[in-house]
This record gives sequence, C-alpha cells and structure tokens, in this order.
Amino acid sequence: MAKMEVKTSLLDNMIGVGDMVLLEPLNEETVINNLKKRFDHNEIYTYIGSVVISVNPYRSLPIYSPEKVEDYRNRNFYELSPHIFALSDEAYRSLRDQDKDQCILITGESGAGKTEASKLVMSYVAAVCGKGAEVNQVKEQLLQSNPVLEAFGNAKTVRNDNSSRFGKYMDIEFDFKGDPLGGVISNYLLEKSRVVKQPRGERNFHVFYQLLSGASEELLNKLKLERDFSRYNYLSLDSARVNGVDDAANFRTVRNAMQIVGFMDHEVESVLEVVAAVLKLGNIEFKPESRVNGLDESKIKDKNELKEICELTGIDQSVLERAFSFRTVEAKQEKVSTTLNVAQAYYARDALAKNLYSRLFSWLVNRINESIKAQTKVRKKVMGVLDIYGFEIFEDNSFEQFIINYCNEKLQQIFIELTLKEEQEEYIREDIEWTHIEYFNNAIICDLIENNTNGILAMLDEECLRPGTVTDETFLEKLNQVCATHQHFESRMSKCSRFLNDTSLPHSCFRIQHYAGKVLYQVEGFVDKNNDLLYRDLSQAMWKAGHALIKSLFPEGNPAKINLKRPPTAGSQFKASVATLMKNLQTKNPNYIRCIKPNDKKAAHIFNEGLVCHQVRYLGLLENVRVRRAGYAFRQAYEPCLERYKMLCKQTWPHWKGPARAGVEVLFNELEIPVEEYSFGRSKIFIRNPRTLFKLEDLRKQRLEDLATLIQKIYRGWKCRTHFLLMRKSQIVIAAWYRRYAQQKRYQQIKSSTLVIQSYIRGWKARKILRELKHQKRCEEAATTIAAYWHGTQVRREYRKFFRANAGKKIYEFTLQRIVQKYFLEMKNKVPSLSPIDKNWPSRPYLFLDSTHKELKRIFHLWRCKKYRDQFTDQQKLIYEEKLEASELFKDKKALYPSSVGQPFQGPYLEINKNPKYKKLKDAIEEKIIIAEVVNKINRANGKSTSRIFLLTNNNLLLADQKSGQIKSEVPLVDVTKVSMSSQNDGFFAVHLKEGSEAASKGDFLFSSDHLIEMATKLYRTTLSQTRQKLNIEISDEFLVQFRQDKVCVKFIQGNQKNGSVPTCKRKNNRLLEVAVP
Repeated sequence: MAKMEVKTSLLDNMIGVGDMVLLEPLNEETVINNLKKRFDHNEIYTYIGSVVISVNPYRSLPIYSPEKVEDYRNRNFYELSPHIFALSDEAYRSLRDQDKDQCILITGESGAGKTEASKLVMSYVAAVCGKGAEVNQVKEQLLQSNPVLEAFGNAKTVRNDNSSRFGKYMDIEFDFKGDPLGGVISNYLLEKSRVVKQPRGERNFHVFYQLLSGASEELLNKLKLERDFSRYNYLSLDSARVNGVDDAANFRTVRNAMQIVGFMDHEVESVLEVVAAVLKLGNIEFKPESRVNGLDESKIKDKNELKEICELTGIDQSVLERAFSFRTVEAKQEKVSTTLNVAQAYYARDALAKNLYSRLFSWLVNRINESIKAQTKVRKKVMGVLDIYGFEIFEDNSFEQFIINYCNEKLQQIFIELTLKEEQEEYIREDIEWTHIEYFNNAIICDLIENNTNGILAMLDEECLRPGTVTDETFLEKLNQVCATHQHFESRMSKCSRFLNDTSLPHSCFRIQHYAGKVLYQVEGFVDKNNDLLYRDLSQAMWKAGHALIKSLFPEGNPAKINLKRPPTAGSQFKASVATLMKNLQTKNPNYIRCIKPNDKKAAHIFNEGLVCHQVRYLGLLENVRVRRAGYAFRQAYEPCLERYKMLCKQTWPHWKGPARAGVEVLFNELEIPVEEYSFGRSKIFIRNPRTLFKLEDLRKQRLEDLATLIQKIYRGWKCRTHFLLMRKSQIVIAAWYRRYAQQKRYQQIKSSTLVIQSYIRGWKARKILRELKHQKRCEEAATTIAAYWHGTQVRREYRKFFRANAGKKIYEFTLQRIVQKYFLEMKNKVPSLSPIDKNWPSRPYLFLDSTHKELKRIFHLWRCKKYRDQFTDQQKLIYEEKLEASELFKDKKALYPSSVGQPFQGPYLEINKNPKYKKLKDAIEEKIIIAEVVNKINRANGKSTSRIFLLTNNNLLLADQKSGQIKSEVPLVDVTKVSMSSQNDGFFAVHLKEGSEAASKGDFLFSSDHLIEMATKLYRTTLSQTRQKLNIEISDEFLVQFRQDKVCVKFIQGNQKNGSVPTCKRKNNRLLEVAVP
C-alpha cells in the first residue's frame, strides 16, 4: 500500500504572513514587523507573490538537507512554506516541462546573502536533475566554478566577510530531458581598485591571503614570496586575518576546484605567478631625481623587487624599468617620450597592477567557460542565475557606486515591466478583465544616466575625450549646465533655481533621486576611473614578456597591431554590458530573490529595523506588493480551493461530485461573499481583497475546531464503547480462566491426597510381605545349615583316617600356586617399555622360576618386536629388510659397516628424471632404476680413477659417462659372479664377471664409492631376486681381479696419506695393485 502523502498549505500554521500580498494593513511598518516576526522564528523566507524575500540569518539552519530537497521537489509553489527551493523547483520545472527559458535574479546589498542564495539555487538544480557519469561531471564542474571565482573576485568588507566584488551572470544549459549540458558565465565590473587600495577594516581579494597562507614553502620560494602579510604594501594588515576563515584550507579547496573544472597544472602555475607578480608590484617604490633640464623624473628605489618580478614574468628588466620612468605619446607618425614624476610613476604602477589582475580575472572566466560550455550542438534550454551587487548608499559614494546603482535602476525597470507583463498575461489567460495599474516608472532616471546625447555617462565620456585640461570639476560644471532642469538631479552649483540655496550639498558632489532614494556622489575620481588608462609603454612591456599568459593578456602591446584609437571608457563598456544583459533577461521568464541584511554586525538573532527599513525602501518591496495587489491579491486553482474550504458548506462537505468550479461557486454563494470581491477565471478563482481570504481562513479555522470537536466526541464515544466491550470480554475470559484454575487446583489436592493414602497402604502391604519372606528364608537357611553341619560331621568321621597322609602334598601345591600367582601379578606391573632396544628386565624372585623367567622374557621381546614391526609401512619394511641384509653380510666383517647403519638407503642419488642433462640417458633406460650414483672407476693401467654413473636396474648393471650421460657398459646381472672388498674402512670393491661372457671381455670392474655398503646390499638382493642364487660377497684384504687376460692382485695396506683420510690406489707392477688405507 502506498504511503499516504500529507500536503500542507502556505496558509497553514503561518508565522506572520507567508505571502505579503495578503498583508493587512499594508504599510512600511507592517512589512518590517512581519519580516521581523518570521525572522525571530527562523522563517527567513517570505513571498511577495512569486518573489522570494530572503533575510540573511548569519548562521546555519537545518533547512537545506536532502530531505528538504525531496519535500519541495515537484510541488506547487504555494503548497509548502516559503523557501528558496520552491522558487528553484518552479523555475526548473517550467524550463523542463514547459520549454520556457528561465532566469533567477538575485539582488540585495553587500552581506545580504546573494552569493549563498545563488549557490543554493545551483545545488538544488544539481540535486533534482538527472544522474549519470557525464551529467554528474557537468554538475560538478558548474558547482566547482564558484570557489574559483570567489577566490579571485570576492573580498572581506566591513559588511560581509565574503563579499562579491563583481557581478556574475551564469547561463546553465539543459537538454530536452532537463539534464545539464554546460554553462556560460559573464562577469561585470570587477572592483579592480581594491587591488591597490582597500578601505579601513577591509581586505584585498581572497586569493592573495590564501596563496600566502596555504602554499607550500617550495611553491612560495618558486614564486619568490614570503608568508608574512606585512611584507606586501597591497595587503591591508588591520584585518588580514578573519575569524572563522581558514585561508590555507580554502587555498587547497580552490586548487582542487580548478583541477575539477579542467585547469591544467601549467595553467594553475601561470595564474599563481601572475598573482605573485601583482603582489610584488606593490612593493616597487620610487624616488625623485632631478635632470639637467630641471625636470623631475622618477627612479626605482630598490631594484631587487623589480628583478624578481621580471624573473617571474620573463620581461627584460631594463624594458620594464623604462616603462615605469617614461611615457611615449604617439600622434600620427610622431613619437614623443616624456619622463614620469614620482606621482605619475606610482599611478602607472597601480594602473598596471589593476589591469593585470582584472585581465587575469577575465581570462579565468573565459577559461572556465571553455571547460563548462556545452559540447553538443543540439537545441538547449537555458536557466540564467544573476548574482549582482545590490543598491549601494555609502557615506562616500564614487564612480563604482554610480555604475552599480545604474545597473540596479535597469534591473528595477525590467522587474516592474516583467512583473506587470506576467500579471497581465495571467489575467488574459484566465479571461479576467485587465485594469491598468499605476506605478512609478524609473525610465526617467535611466534616461538621465544613459541618454546618448545628454546622459551623465555620455557627458563623462565626452569630457574624457575633450582636448585640453580635463578635471572632475570641469565634468561637474558640465553636469550643472546640461542636467540643471532634470527633476531627479541636484547639485549645489546647479542653475536650477529650486536648489540654488541648497547649502547641504558639498561643492564637489551631485545628488540623484534614485527609485530607492537619494544618493550623494563624490565627483572626485570620476574622470580617472572612467578613463581607466594604461600607458602604452607598459602594455608593450607586458607583451614582450616571456610568460605566455601575461603576453596573451595584453594583445594591444603588439607593435605590429598598434591602434592609435582611444580605447572605450569603463562607463561605456559597462553600459554596453548592461544593455546586453537586459536584452538577455527579457527573453527569459524571470524569477526574483530579494536578499536583505538584518544587521551590520554580521551576527545571528539581531534584527535592526532601521537598516531593514532602508533596504525595504530601495528594494521597492512595498511598491512590489502594491503592484501585485493592484488587481487581485490572491488567486488559486479551483481544485485546491474547493479541497481547502469545502467544509464551510453542507453541499460540498464531505465530498463534491461535480466539477470543481461549480463546487467553488456553490461554496461562495453559500458564504454570501460579495460578488465584487472575487472573479472566476478559466482554471482559478481570483480574490480581490486579502480581508476576504482572511475571512475564509477564520471561517475554516472555526469550522475545523467544530469538526475537531465532533471528531473528538465520536471518537470518545467509540473509545468508551470499545473499552467497555473489551472490559466485558476480558471479565468473561478472566472468570473462565479462574474457574478452570480453581477446579484444577481442587483436582490436584484430591489427587495428591489419594496418592498419599495409596502410598501408605502399599507400604504397609509391602512391609507385611517382606516380614513373611524374611521369616521363610531364615527357616530355609537354618535347615540348610543344620544339614551341612550334619553331612560334614559324617564326612569327617569317614575320611579322618586319610587326612594326615595327604595334608603335606595339598599344602605344597596350594603354596606353589599362590607363589606363581603372585609372580605373574608382580610381572604385570614391572613389564619394561615396548621399545625393542630396551634390554631392561625385572630380576627373577625365585630360583625354581629361572627357566620360566627366561622364556617369558623371550616371548615378551618377540611380541613387542612384532608390535613395533606392525607400525611400519611397506617402504619402511623394505628399508629395514635391506638394513637387516646388510647387517648379516657385513657386521663384524667390514670396518666401514658401523658408519652406514645410521644412513638411510636412498638408491637413486642422482635425480635423473628431473635433470634435463640426463634426458638422453633416461630415455635409453626403460627399467626401474634401483641405484643411480656417481662412482670412481679404477683404471686398469695406472690405478687412477674416472667418474662414472653407476646404474642398477632389475636386470642389468650399467656404467655411463658423467658429463654426456652416454652408456659405456651394460652387464646383465646373470653375468655377475662375485663382489670382493676389503675388511678395512674404505669404499673399494670389485665386481667379478662370468668368464666367457660378452661383458667379461675387458675384465672385471674395480670401483670406489661413498655408499659401498648400500650398493653391495642392493646388488646382492637384486641378483638374488632375479637369479634365485646368492651373490658371493668376498671380504679379504687381498683378492684377485681379472684385467683382460691378466689376473692382478689388489692388496690393502695401512699407510699415511698425503691428501688426508682418502684411500689411494697405486699400480706397483703388472701383477699388484696396492690400496693405501689410512
């Protein structure tokens, strides 16, 4: 059975008002109070229609778990409590199912949580889209692009420890199934001035601190850097360390992310070298030096830093040093070189550092785009995520704040247009009459800034291009002339009489009435920041670098491509980028996330109403609610509306059988709601005033309480009846069980009593029978005893005369029998061990038992020998038979025999079957080999020895060459007549052959071997087995050997040997062969 799905509504268990379109009364105070109430209860998300308001909690909340992702997956937008996942799911499903390109616009001031919101959107989309190795790789690359861009584009500010100092727009591309294919990132206006100077309490970009904290000593030495932050002028020291931020760990995360995104090792190395070069540029300092013509020029104080920068970048030191000291101006065909004073040199150094870093950042974005771009060319669906700076109003507002606020004006303009367009489209789709909505159109402010003729940006560009002396003051004068009559422009020197006496305005400032409020801009720095000039000498020096990455960042430095045309200004570039962005956003269905910062302390649980009020104003939230409520404040599909309020009407409760719209009509008529308060669309009902919705909610709440009371009443009655029936049934069961127990107990008592009585009666009867039997037995025994005594008396009287004659013999036999019995019992306990070599035997106790004692010893020895032999295997029996045969042949005859007793007979000492050297020999012999041993064959002529392989098989004796394995001689065993050997401790023996046989043509064989006893024994046994005749073994210190036709006497003598204990053989004469034995 499927698990029941419980659905809740946005209106259930509301803390404050979840959708501020329903807020009553609607004013600034109620909006802030509603946000505060929800914030205090950890409800950080609130809706304004389809817009999500996010209040930064400055702490982790358990509302982003995988379970939460599943809760919001494929749910209606208003079905659950407000959450950023609801908006992400709505956008993703619209893109996947309705084939509508989406964009998610995230705005808010620094520290409001825009970056985290964009991460949450991307993580949700990654969690709910498809799976697979390729898809997972794309998702991982898209997610891992964030750490890289944050390291190079984010910094700690007084308002935010991880503030984005650039605008980011990412287009995520999907296929028709909704699986991500890739993405494209666009960046806007990196705050590159932060590279060279940071406000008090703020840091430079994260990557500088991460590199110095997390790089290994080897890498730092390679980059010519030191870990101490104070060594670098571009790094502020008052806030170099941030609580809760581990720069070293973040550096490892960034390097890992770059690897996942697809950066090669040499690319990462090149990027870090550029970062190191920017750091070291800040340490270059200049000193003034007077020339002959009286002009001042700048010189570098310490050239060591310049040298290390040149080594890192591959630039010639003299080229870069000249670029810091001179400036070349080209006009048509003329070149004019002028010296730079110290101030100009510092300007050139900082301009180079800013341009180098900003171009590196742009290169990083392009490199990431190469990795994450979609590889296929099929039609793609696109979801854009815009994370851009919010509206900024500081104490000192400069060119950056002017550009940022201009971007926000454009976003507000498109927000109003798209919101009204969406509202109008829904009314037309639902066939509801459209009424015009009055709202403030900020197009007049956008025109003030971007008008191509007399807009502020156009006049700033014109002033920058004008020949002559151009300063911020001349730019302000021009503004005062052109914009004097504009109702949203104010200046102290304005020619407009309305502000002629406004002394609150400083002289070097102008004020613009933005949609979010008035902002005072300091005109100082506008011209320089808009120009964003980098001297051509520095560009050319960078192009000459041996560093491939740096060279690619400065293509304009190529002398072959010199362009004398002035590069576009920063303002015009940003204006073009914003125009492209607006055009892109207008082609997509918008989704909005408005981020709010609750306090300036970056602390949890603090809600500063003044700060929030300021953000509510410039985010235009109140106006947003009014636009949303201008037509109908609430709309809902008929089915959920009927399901929610059907209990308010008897006709629709509990089930409505007809169409949902008809049910809603019946319901509203029954409740007597004024017709002007609602309208019926094609698929939705539209409610004009929130009070009507709250009235419905109050009625529903009351009705639910009544229904709850009714349910409780019915439930309690059912529960009491069920309890009573259960108690009654239980009482019957208990009574039945008790009666059964009582009867069983009574039965057991009766049974126990009966058994006791029976046992007593049986005991009495048994004792009575026992007494009778005992009496009868005693009577029988008494009669037997009397008869026995009587017969004994009669016998004794009869045989008394014979007793004295036979008494001695009887006593002797009895005594002898007892002695023998005692002897055997003692021998049983004194029997020696079962070892056949144990010679112990107990001494005889009596002389007359001597023969018996010896015979018993012999029988015991034979028995234990048999027991010992029974343990042998067939192989062991064969070995012991051979040993026994050797003992009979050589014991006390041959002096060599005792040393052979402990050595086992192995037979084939040469492993012919395993040795490939003797493969030919093995193939030639088909019989079983009994002995295979190397022997010394004694030469007949001189007595010297030659090594031969001695082989004994079942039928033959063979001699083979030890080296080649070739058979030299083969003698059948029937031709062997005798074996001769000495009685001394030597290994010489002669094999005598039958005269007249073919084998005896060369005479007998004389050998020397270390295994004489084994070889002679095996030869004896094999010959006996084959011929059934015993081989004659002659043991003598002199014996004759037949050598061809001559008989030679072999004589064994005792002598001292030169070569130790080895016997030697020597031919004395033709008839004598002498063997000297030590």
